[in-house]
Amino acid sequence: MPKLVRIFVPPRNAMQSGRARSHGWILAFEPGERQRLDPLMGWAGSGDTDAQVSLHFDSKEDAIAYAEAQGLAYEVEEPKPVRIKAKVYADNFRFGRTDNWTH
Repeated sequence: MPKLVRIFVPPRNAMQSGRARSHGWILAFEPGERQRLDPLMGWAGSGDTDAQVSLHFDSKEDAIAYAEAQGLAYEVEEPKPVRIKAKVYADNFRFGRTDNWTH
């Protein structure tokens, strides 16, 4: 049975408004076994080292071609469309606004 990989666009960092490192596609291996707790240290881990591997590609087609060449089963997750919500600073002070003013 071929290994399963996931091909996706990484999401942007939720802590910042920029889109750095959110371009391109990533091919990541799905975990092959459950993680288990180490009895001595209590850390979670497994013997599956493929789950630590993620490959970066410039396009979805390159990632799919690599997966097919290696005989990997793949799932492609299409990125959600980016919605830009227009914000105007002057709306914070608009007369008759319905929501509460916050700092």
